[in-house]
Amino acid sequence: MLKHTLGYPRMGARRQLKKACEDYWQGRIGRQELFVTAQRLQEEQWRLQEASGMDLIPCNDFSFYDHVLDMSLLMGAIPDRYAPVVTDIPQNTEADLAFAMARGYQQHGLDLTAMEMTKWFDTNYHYIVPEFRKNQSFRLFSNKVFNAFDAAKHLLKATPKPVLTGPVSFLLLGKEKEPGFHRLELLPKLLPVYIEVLQRLRDNGAAWVQLDEPFLGTDLPAGAAEAYSYAYAEIAKHCKGLRTMVATYFEGLRDNAELAASLPVCCLHIDLVRAPEQLSSLLPLLPPKMSLSLGVIDGRNIWKNNYSRSLEFIREAVNVLGENRVMIAPSCSLLHTPADLDLETDMDEELRSWMAFAKQKLIETDELNRIFQGDDSLLHANTAAIAARAASSRIHKPAVKARVASITEADAQRASAFLQRQVLQQQRFRLPLYPTTTIGSFPQTADIRSLRASYKKGDILAAQYDQALEAATRDTIRLQESIGLDVLVHGEFERNDMVEYFGEKLEGFAFTQHGWVQSYGSRCVKPPVIYGDVSREEDMTVRWSVFAQSCTSLPMKGMLTGPVTILQWSFVRDDQPRAETTAQIALAIRDEVVALEKAGIGIIQIDEPAIREGLPIRQADREQYLSWAVKAFRVSASGVQDATQIHTHMCYSDFNDIIRHIADMDADVITIETSRSQMELLEAFADFRYPNEIGPGVYDIHSPRVPTAAEMESLLHKAAEYIPARNIWVNPDCGLKTRKWPETEAALRNMVSAARAVRAAVKETV
Repeated sequence: MLKHTLGYPRMGARRQLKKACEDYWQGRIGRQELFVTAQRLQEEQWRLQEASGMDLIPCNDFSFYDHVLDMSLLMGAIPDRYAPVVTDIPQNTEADLAFAMARGYQQHGLDLTAMEMTKWFDTNYHYIVPEFRKNQSFRLFSNKVFNAFDAAKHLLKATPKPVLTGPVSFLLLGKEKEPGFHRLELLPKLLPVYIEVLQRLRDNGAAWVQLDEPFLGTDLPAGAAEAYSYAYAEIAKHCKGLRTMVATYFEGLRDNAELAASLPVCCLHIDLVRAPEQLSSLLPLLPPKMSLSLGVIDGRNIWKNNYSRSLEFIREAVNVLGENRVMIAPSCSLLHTPADLDLETDMDEELRSWMAFAKQKLIETDELNRIFQGDDSLLHANTAAIAARAASSRIHKPAVKARVASITEADAQRASAFLQRQVLQQQRFRLPLYPTTTIGSFPQTADIRSLRASYKKGDILAAQYDQALEAATRDTIRLQESIGLDVLVHGEFERNDMVEYFGEKLEGFAFTQHGWVQSYGSRCVKPPVIYGDVSREEDMTVRWSVFAQSCTSLPMKGMLTGPVTILQWSFVRDDQPRAETTAQIALAIRDEVVALEKAGIGIIQIDEPAIREGLPIRQADREQYLSWAVKAFRVSASGVQDATQIHTHMCYSDFNDIIRHIADMDADVITIETSRSQMELLEAFADFRYPNEIGPGVYDIHSPRVPTAAEMESLLHKAAEYIPARNIWVNPDCGLKTRKWPETEAALRNMVSAARAVRAAVKETV
C-alpha cells in the first residue's frame, strides 16, 4: 500500500516562516533572506516526510500566506486594483503581490484594500476569498507550483505529488463581485488554464497530482454535480499519463458518493475520521481501476491513533479492492496540527503519551502499514497506550458531570426580554448614538511579550510583573480616553491568547510549548488541550477588570471568551460528545460572568467568533449543533441582572443561514466583521429584522492599512440603511492585538471622528 500525506504544516516547528514574513514586512530582512528561509523549510519538511516512509510527498502545499490565494495567482484571477503593485513598482515580486492582496497595500502612493478573508470550512484557518466577475478571464500567472515540483523532484527519491485546489472547489470558494451570473459559469474559461498546468507538470515528470475537492463533502449547489463531471472529463481527456487523486475531507461523501466514484480519476481520498460510516457504502461504487486513499489518521486533532480501529478500515478496503488499490493517509492536510511532539520536553509524560503531532502522524501512517504486514509488536504497544488513557483517573469528575446534568431551561434565560433590558441599560450607561468601543485587545508589543516570558522563566517576581501590566493598562486607558472612545477595554496585556489564557485558569486543560497552528497569514495560535472534565476553581479575569475600572469613570468592558470558541479553538477530547464538553465550559464562564457583575462590571463581552465556524458542513446536521451551541452561550450569559449589558463578538463568517440562531443567543450587543465585505453581511440582519444592537466592524484590523475617517463614515451610513441608528455601535472588526501602536491610534482616532460625524448628521435630520 502506498503511504502519503495531503499537506504539511507550513510555519515550521519553531515558526520560522512566521518570523521571516513578519521581518520582511517590517523591513528587517530582504526578499532574498525570506526566500532562503522558505526554501530551507520546504526542503526540511520534504526530507522529514521521506524519512518517515511516505511514498507520495506533497509539494505546493507550502505557502507564504494561503494556498487559496496562491491558486488565484496561479490562475491569474487577480483583481484589477492590484495591477499597479507589480506593473508600476518594478522591484515588487509575486510574493509582494500576494501580500498586497492578503493584507492591503499602502505604499508608493497606492492605497489598496485587502481581499475578503473567511474561515476554511469548519476550521480556524482563514483563506483569502477569490474574487470573480462576469467577464472574468484566466491565464497562467504564477510558476510557484512548477518551481516546487522541480525542487522536490531533484531533492527526493520518493515521488513528489503537486497539490492544487480542484477547479470546482476553487470556484465555489470564491465570490461573485457583481450580479447577473454564478461563478460556476466561469468553469469553461478556467479549465484550459488548469489543463495547461497539469500538462506542464506531467511533461516535467510528475506522476501524481492531488486535486483537493472538499466541496464533494458538502450539500452541493445547483449545477455543481454537472460541473464536476464536466471538469474531470476534460482533465482526463487532455492529461493522459498523469495520475490524478481527488481529495475530499472534513465530511463524508454521502449523496455525492456516486458522483465522486464516477469521476475519471486514478484515486479518491476520503476522510474516515470525520465520516467512518462512508467506507462500506462507497466500496461497491468504485470502478475497477480507481484506487482509494483511506484518511484514517486524524489531521485535525492531536490524539494518538487507535490502530485497531484504523486496521478495521484498511482490512475492509483491502478485502474488496486488493492491497495495490488501497493507500493510507491522514484524514486531511496536517496543516491543522502542530509540527512535532518531540519538542514538548516539559509536558507531563502521561499526557504526552496520549498524543501525536504532525511528525508523529507520519510515523503512525507508516506503522499502520507495517502492522498490516504483520508487525504485531507495534499494535500491542498502541493498544496499551489507548487503554491507559481511557482508564486514567485524571479525566472524569463526577461533580462536574452532575452539574451539567442539572442544567435547566431557566439557566439559559435572561430575566426580561431585550427591549426591557435595553431601556435599563440606556438609563445606566447614558451612551450617545453610535457609541464607540473596541473588541478587546490592544497591541501586544515586543516589550509586553518579553515581560511575560521573563515572568514565566522566573526572572522577575509576580509583584514586578503585575506592576508593569498595571502601567500598560493605565496607559491604554488614558489613550482611549484621549481618543474619545465611549466604552473602554483594559487591553488584555496579561493574556497570551484569548483561549489559552482561560484554559490556564480552568481544570481539565493542558498546554504545549510549541504546539502552534496557522490561523491566517503569519498569525499562529497555540490551542490548549482539553483532556478531562472542565471546571473553574477561582476567578479568572476579575482582578484585571476591577483594576481597569478603577482607572476611569467611563464604562469598562469585562472580556471573556465564550464556551463554543474555547471548544473550537482547543484540541478537544474525543472520548465524549462535544456538546457535553461545551456545557462544562459554559458553566465555568457563567461563574466568571456572575463574579464580574458582583465586582461592579456592568458591560461584559463573551466572545464567540467560532460559533459559525463550528457549524457542521452538512445542512442536516446543523440544527442539533446550533441547539446546544446557542444554549451553551445563553447558560454562560444568563446569570446577570437586566441592567448588565452582555456583548458578544463574531468574525469572518457568513451569517445568513444562522441568523435566527444568532438572535436566539439574545446578546444585548453583537459586534461582527463587515469591513472587508463593505457591510454586505448586514443584509442578513436587516432581512431578518434582527432586534438587538449591532457593532459592524468599520475597519479591517488584519491589514496594517489605516482607513480614513471618510471611508469609515461611508460604511456607517451604509450600515444605517440596514439597522436602526439607535442600535448601531462603532468598532473595529476584531481585536487589535496583532497591530502596531501608531496605526492603531491613527485608525481609532479616524473611527471616533467618523462616529461623531454620523452622530451629528443624525441630529441634523431629527
